[in-house]
Amino acid sequence: MRVLLFFCVVLLLSACTPKGPEQDSSTATDASANPLLALEQRILADPNNAALFAERARYYLSIDSLRLAENDLRRAMAIAPQAPEWPLQLADLYYSRIRLLEAEELLQQAAALDTNRVEALLKLSELKLVQRSYKEAMQLANKALRKEVTNAQGYFLKGWIHKEAGDTALAISSFRTAVEQAPDFYDAYVSLGLLHAAQHDPLALQYYNTAIELRPNSVEALYNKAMYCQEHGQDSIALLCYDRIKEVAPQNAMAYYNSGYIFLTLRGEPVKARSEFTRSIALLPTNANTFYNRGLTYEEQGILDSAMLDYQQALRLDPAADLPAEGLSRLQRKGVKVVKP
Repeated sequence: MRVLLFFCVVLLLSACTPKGPEQDSSTATDASANPLLALEQRILADPNNAALFAERARYYLSIDSLRLAENDLRRAMAIAPQAPEWPLQLADLYYSRIRLLEAEELLQQAAALDTNRVEALLKLSELKLVQRSYKEAMQLANKALRKEVTNAQGYFLKGWIHKEAGDTALAISSFRTAVEQAPDFYDAYVSLGLLHAAQHDPLALQYYNTAIELRPNSVEALYNKAMYCQEHGQDSIALLCYDRIKEVAPQNAMAYYNSGYIFLTLRGEPVKARSEFTRSIALLPTNANTFYNRGLTYEEQGILDSAMLDYQQALRLDPAADLPAEGLSRLQRKGVKVVKP
């Protein structure tokens, strides 16, 4: 998925101190320029408004101040103990910090506070899924769907549960129901693409294309589509996808690596392949496979000393790798004096 701190004492004291017109003007200016200060002032004016503390918690989350966010959500719960929103939000925070027992307790609390809402049930289902308690996860998803039969997230979770349990047919059925209920459900289209790709089913491309239509800059969907095409004789489409990834995520080393792999193994163009591998190495210099494959481009063109250096670097990064060791043996048979690194 997904108590007011005492540093505010300074603000409380300053709020009780008489101010002249110039001070009031300055404070107003500061508040307009500082969202946290503006929130502090609103809280001071309305200290029993739970929504204000939740709003400040969201601000703290936006700047990764998790402890402060937790404190504010706890304060919101204390002010409005019957509202399910605040335990739900705090459960999300705990879930993100892998404090699963505390998250589960809060989700159960939220579910009890409003039995007509399904959000807490669905989040509990996801939590049980992460814990690999598939039976409980399915029971919770079904319970949510009995309350809200058109809930796309419920069907998505069922698909995820079936997938984790190894039932591909039921997973596909559930994911399809999810997109029937919510035609813009990006994650469900990606999941359908992956399941069909594993079966070498061309329907995978249709699902990936829909996901890309929904999120044109999605590296995930573009990469999945590229891999399917690369593995099914459509290397031109794969290269177009990798080129798009390079545009939207220029630091993505794997887009360059896979482009190099296509040029090397599918198109027999070692110079172009080497250029792609070199760029990938610049972005991710710890991938032994990239050095090995670049070494192959050198070896194929007879630039054997450079091939040796790349094979040696691949072995430094992965001493147990067989292919770079075999590459060095080939070079020795070709008369290259292999120097120990």
